[in-house]
Parts: sequence; structure tokens; C-alpha cells
Amino acid sequence: MYDRRFLLSNNSICNKNYLVSVYDYIILYRKIKNHFSLNIKQFIPILSWLPNYKKFYLQGDLSAGLTVGIMLIPQGMAYAMIAGLPPIYGLYASLIPQVIYAIFGTSRQLSVAPVAMDSLLVASGVGAIASAGSEQYIALAIALALMMGIIQVMAGVLRMGFLVNFLSKPVISGFTSAAALIIGLNQLKHLLGIDVAKSNQIHLLLYNVMQKLPDINWVTTAIGISAIIILKFLKKKYKKIPGALVVVILTTITVYVFHLTDYGVSIIKEIPKGLPSFSIPEIDKDTISQLFPIAFALAIIAYMEAISVAKAIEAKRKNYKVDASQELIALGMSNIVGSFFKSYPTTGGFSRSAVNDQAGANTQLSSIIASVLIAITLLFLTPLFYYLPKTTLAAIIMVAVFGLIDTRIVKQLWKNDKRELLLLLITFIVTLTVGIQQGIITGMVLSLGFTIYKISYPHYAILGQIPGTGFYRNIERFDNAKVDDEILVFRFDSLLFYANINYFKEKLYDEIAKHKNLKLVIINAASIPSIDTTAINELKEIYKDLHNKGIEMYFAGVIGPVRDVLTKTGFVDFAGKHSFFVHTADAVEQFKKQEQSALQNIALQANKS
Repeated sequence: MYDRRFLLSNNSICNKNYLVSVYDYIILYRKIKNHFSLNIKQFIPILSWLPNYKKFYLQGDLSAGLTVGIMLIPQGMAYAMIAGLPPIYGLYASLIPQVIYAIFGTSRQLSVAPVAMDSLLVASGVGAIASAGSEQYIALAIALALMMGIIQVMAGVLRMGFLVNFLSKPVISGFTSAAALIIGLNQLKHLLGIDVAKSNQIHLLLYNVMQKLPDINWVTTAIGISAIIILKFLKKKYKKIPGALVVVILTTITVYVFHLTDYGVSIIKEIPKGLPSFSIPEIDKDTISQLFPIAFALAIIAYMEAISVAKAIEAKRKNYKVDASQELIALGMSNIVGSFFKSYPTTGGFSRSAVNDQAGANTQLSSIIASVLIAITLLFLTPLFYYLPKTTLAAIIMVAVFGLIDTRIVKQLWKNDKRELLLLLITFIVTLTVGIQQGIITGMVLSLGFTIYKISYPHYAILGQIPGTGFYRNIERFDNAKVDDEILVFRFDSLLFYANINYFKEKLYDEIAKHKNLKLVIINAASIPSIDTTAINELKEIYKDLHNKGIEMYFAGVIGPVRDVLTKTGFVDFAGKHSFFVHTADAVEQFKKQEQSALQNIALQANKS
């Protein structure tokens, strides 16, 4: 590449102005190229880790990939049944999404494929529009994956990963536990070999089961219960053995050898052979309007499940960083591309990702290996599952989902925070008795409402001095904290804005009324992270009112961003820089000096007169 001096010295080619322009363009091109290269690696993380792949990673990735792939074969088919889809669609959804996530994802152990929760939501949302298992139903489930993916990618591009924080842990727990019960109890149809209509309402579901109890197929029930016992035993004693695969092999051989189909045992039968073909999901205006609410809920729930397990593994590994917004893009791309290959909605699963991590996965190559194993199964091994009893898949589902029921948090909240326990119980009851979608919506509204309530009516404290120190603490927590009747130190523990400024004003004046000889109000602002124009205008009115009553108003501990706003809006000039202090003790000391000085002046004038 020519440098600037050479270009300027070579006048025979063209004039200097032109050459300077060429040189500047070269520099600009280099900057753009470097910036683009950096951004492309951020958007496609595989370009960062694959070139730096180390040989010793391969053993762990290969072991983990084979383990997760073996686990996914029965699990994927079982979850497809939850979603109301033919079992083969569970394998389709376990194929492409894993590869796409490996390209775009930032977690090196997250396993993206079907999960119980999303499968139930698919059944709940699509089941209200079309009959389960029908061509229309399958088409809508695939379209749902595309819509969900688009929502996730858009949210990721806009860096909206923080939105998941608006769903509180108690609400998530209440919804998850209720959904797990619904999922599990809906499998009684296959576990007991009875014809029970599916329902998302527990009372209707239990009523339907009770009516059909005389029709139980005891052979089917024996196989299902045996599968549950084996799964629980292996999970407790031999965690490294893929329990799901073991029961699939054992029960399939049992049904085949003893001709148990003659005794009414329902089996999977023929599973289509071959890889899914490329096709564009059919979406029109009606489909969008019908599916958008469930697609939006799925996008949030799926992301919440994936990011929580990804962050948990990241905290353990500590050799890479999970990018929350990039995870939205990665999950979205997995669903978008997957939908073109007959995949229904997918996300990162808790149990699979934990197994992937424990089996030694070092990079996303483990997911690609698992996907290759699924492809081999689709190409050559599907005939082996012909005699697989449906009751076995029901057993796998029940053991998996009942593990999602969290009773510990109920005990914890009963001791610590009964308001949050109420949120959990309301979400739990609505999900169980009204419906899955209604439970999600209720949970979201409750979470947001509770957040708004806490911001609008936050904690505040009156501070007193700890004797012999310059520290000021909450008088309700520190018995030895002393309050001066002439000074009120008021701490507000929240941002100060239009929704809570009236509450701030009300509580401040309530405390002012308790002091008969009040001369100074100090607002301890150390816990105020931000302030808006409405609050600033109200503070001006409070300042004027107190000044007219002969009461000074100081501010202590104002953090930088808040002080910047107060300066830009003119409040600092309005109140005077002398009214702002770093520490409460400094404000009190300054006030007492002024009081002492004033008393000395009065005494001096009295002596002169």
C-alpha cells in the first residue's frame, strides 16, 4: 500500500489534492473495515471462538455432544407430543436450531431444542385455533416459531434483553409450577391408556380423568409406572446414564417381544424417514393476528428460560461472557431458520444444558455434534422407534416437568415476603384454573404492577446521628441514633419522578409536622438514582414554602447523574451551591456553625446596645 509521502511526491500521476483525497479514502476504508470486522464477530460469535479452537477441547465437546444427542432423541419426541405435534417434529426441532445457535450464541454450553414449557404454550395457543395434529395445526406451530424468532431478533437488535427483568422470580415460579402440573396431568391419557380430552384447566382435566378411570389399560399403566421408577432411580443413583434412552430401549423391546399391542398398548408406529425439507412457513394477516399474543409471550418466556441457565453456567465457567441481547438474536435466528425446516418453537433447556456442561462441553461444537447425531437418527434409525409405547414418552415428560415444581420458594417467601408470595399464588391459581395464556398475562401484569407500586410508594427513612460518629442511620433500625428536634434528615430510597413526587412530598410534610422547633430539613439523596423535571419543579415549591416558614433546606449525598440534572435545569443555582453537601454530617456541621455565628452576632449587638 502506498503511503502519503509517496503519493504526494509522485506528481506525474495526478495532482496533489487528488492524491490527498485518495489517501484519506484509504484511511477511512481501513477504519470501516476494522469496525465492520469487529461488529461482524460480535454479531456472529463463531468467528471469534472457532479460529481459536484448541485440540484438547474436542474430547469434551465430542463426549457432551453425543450425550446430549442421545438424550434429545426420546426427549424431543416426548416434547412434540406435549405440543400436540407428531413425534417426528420433536426431532426436526432438535436439528437446525442447535446449529444456528452455535453460530450466533454466546453461551458455550446452552443446548437449544424443544422444551416442555414452550411445547405446552404451543399446544395452548395453537390448540385454540386448530385441531391438534392436523395439517393446519402443524403449519401454525411452524409459523409460530418464525413469528417468535422475528420478535426475539428485533428485541435483540434494539438491545432489549433487560425486559426479562420485569418478570419477577415469584411470578415465574408460580407460572412454571402450575404449567408443570398441567403438562404432567395431561399425560395421564397416555400413561393410563385412556381417552381423555386435553385441557389447560386443572378442574376440567381431573374431572375428565375421573370419568375414564374404569377404562384404564393396566398393561399400559404398568409399562408407564415402571418407566417412571427406572427414570427416578437412574436420576438419583446413576446420573451419567441417559435414563430416557434406557427406558425407551427397554420398553420398546418389551412391547415388540411380548406383542403387547395385542393388549391395547398404544405405540408410536411409523416415523417418517429423512431430513426435513426446506419450505417457507405460510403466514397471512389472520395468522399474525391470531398468533401474535402467544408468539410474544413465547419470545419472553423462552428467552427468560435460556438466559437464566446461560448465566448460571457462565458464573461457574468464568472463561467467557454471555451477552444478553446477543442471546435474543441467537435464539431468534434459531427459531427463524428452524421454521424453514419444519421446526416448532425452541429455546435453551435447563436439564439439557446442565447435562451438556457436566459432560464436558467446552464450546458450541458440542451442539453441532448433537445435531449430527439427530440427523443420523432421522436418516437411518427412525424404524427402530416403531414399537415405542406412548406411555414411555408420557413417563419421560412427567418426570421432567414435575422437577420444575418449586416448593422451596414458597417456604422462603412465607418467611421473608408475603406480598411476593401472594403474587406467586395468584399466578399459580390463574394458570391452573383459567388457562396458560391467561396465567402468563396475569403474571406479567402483576410483575409490572408490583414494580410500579414499589417505585410509587418506596421506602423512606428518618436518619439520626450515631453518638460519637459522623454517621447518620435509620432511627427505626438503630436504637442509639439521636434526632435533633431542630434538624430533620429525610432519606428517600428510590428514583424521584412524576409517579412518586406527591408521595415524597406527603411523607416529608408528615415528618416536618412532628418537629415543633424545626429549623433545617436535609434531604439525604444518596439513594435517589435519578430525577425528572416534575420532581424538580415540586422540589422548588417545597424549598420556597420551607424558606417562607423560616426553615432551611439542604441536600446531602447527591450522586453525579442527579447533580448533573439539577445543574442543567437550574435547581443548583436556584437553591445555591451552599445548599449541597457530600455528607449529612457536613450539612449539620455547617448549619450549626451558622447558628452559632448568628447567636454571636445577636449577643454582640445586644452588648453594643
